[in-house]
Amino acid sequence: MTETLAHDPAALPDEAPLVFEQPLNERMRTLLRLDFLYNQALYHNEMSSQWGSRAAVSSLLDILAIATRGDIRADILKELERHLNQLNVFQSKPGVDAARLRTVISNLLRLRADLVAIGANYLQELKESEFLAAIKHRSAIPGGTCEFDLPDYYFWLNQPTDTRMQAFGQWLVALRPLCDAIAELLWITRQQGQPREELARNGIYHINFDRDTPIQLVRITLPAGAGLYPEISGSHYRCSVRFLTWNGLTSKAAQAEKDVPFVLTCCA
Repeated sequence: MTETLAHDPAALPDEAPLVFEQPLNERMRTLLRLDFLYNQALYHNEMSSQWGSRAAVSSLLDILAIATRGDIRADILKELERHLNQLNVFQSKPGVDAARLRTVISNLLRLRADLVAIGANYLQELKESEFLAAIKHRSAIPGGTCEFDLPDYYFWLNQPTDTRMQAFGQWLVALRPLCDAIAELLWITRQQGQPREELARNGIYHINFDRDTPIQLVRITLPAGAGLYPEISGSHYRCSVRFLTWNGLTSKAAQAEKDVPFVLTCCA
């Protein structure tokens, strides 16, 4: 496994490069969305305001909406098992950092055990919560969670910060094993990519993938001050990247007319 790009010399010294990610299959899209929502929920829950709690609950409900569409827990367990099998093969290869490999394997085994322990009905309590169900129902209406719509929600939001954070933490207990496992799987996937410098002629770049090594995630790294962003489209067989120049909020972005250097990482 190789380290992902940590710094681009073309970026300004005090600005980290921008990394744009494009999932190439539905499973990877789901994992990225759940990871995004989980981190968003954690962030807002730490804010000592009613608005922070509202945003955290909204993220929680979005996680539930995705997690209840299919058996995501079973899919994650299969992915953990697949990576464990791959990493076990590495143990017998020369030149491998044995200590680091043991740490990664230990983390995956712990995450698998936690995910097994919560059982297939781990979301049942959250799904049966009348309090959360009412918020979910009213959230479909613009402004539908005002105090006159949901007085019990308004009452809860006016409880002390510690009380709200504690209640939210209890809701997250059911989701934490799943979301922690997803975060680890995404980390491993990104680590397996090998960054390489590329050049998009006139702002266009095409990628053809080896069909024997399905790519799950494409990462495009640009200097923060480049004034560009990529539009990425494609599948696990081929991918196209079009770089657009940011022209502010009131003007339409235009395709870059010059050659664009960037860093490409393809993660299997």
